[in-house]
Amino acid sequence: MSIHFTWLGHSAFSLDIDGHAVLIDPFLTGNPLAAAQPEALNAEMILLSHAHGDHVGDTVAIAQRTGAGIVCNAEMSYWFQKQGLQNVHGQNTGGSADYDFMTVKLTIAFHSSSFPDGTYGGNPNGLVITAKASGQRLYFAGDTALFSDMALIGEERIDAAFLPIGDYFTMGPDEAIRAIKLVNPRYVVPMHFNTFPPIVQDAASWAQRVTNETSAVPIVLDPGGSFPLNGG
Repeated sequence: MSIHFTWLGHSAFSLDIDGHAVLIDPFLTGNPLAAAQPEALNAEMILLSHAHGDHVGDTVAIAQRTGAGIVCNAEMSYWFQKQGLQNVHGQNTGGSADYDFMTVKLTIAFHSSSFPDGTYGGNPNGLVITAKASGQRLYFAGDTALFSDMALIGEERIDAAFLPIGDYFTMGPDEAIRAIKLVNPRYVVPMHFNTFPPIVQDAASWAQRVTNETSAVPIVLDPGGSFPLNGG
């Protein structure tokens, strides 16, 4: 029983959770770092942090093709339903739901959220994903600034945290180090960097800081790279 994750570029990830296929923020079309084409991806569930185009990405096309359920906030769910999608689960900040093989809780995130067409996208969120079979737990921070209540998320015993390090639009490398100290995960994975010029960062140098300054193990993936989260 394990979680296996693959970085698809930017903040897009594919997860294998005990044999179940999950996508997070599948921005592929228009993503210069995209490690997969949307038509090549299958998913049972698609989890979304907020409504910006570089996170919603190819959600509609993938969900129409695969029938995947979409987990997002309430306001986003109304927009997806207007696109003709019915398997949509509109949670809200702090709420959890059981999706057979995993539970998903929406956390706070400090950012903004609107669809590319200007429609209000509700509050942005992070995600706490728990695999029911193994109990392994992921924290996907989404696009966010650093905030002190990350310490409360850390109390849930996070196996792997996915944190933005790009700066400019989100917290940068320094704040991500502080976030690791608050969340205290076993592993930490950087995201939302190097996609566009304003968010170019030296992930290797950051990873060395993680090793030197925190107790977490940094996992820096190339686009298309994978990591098996085994053990407890």
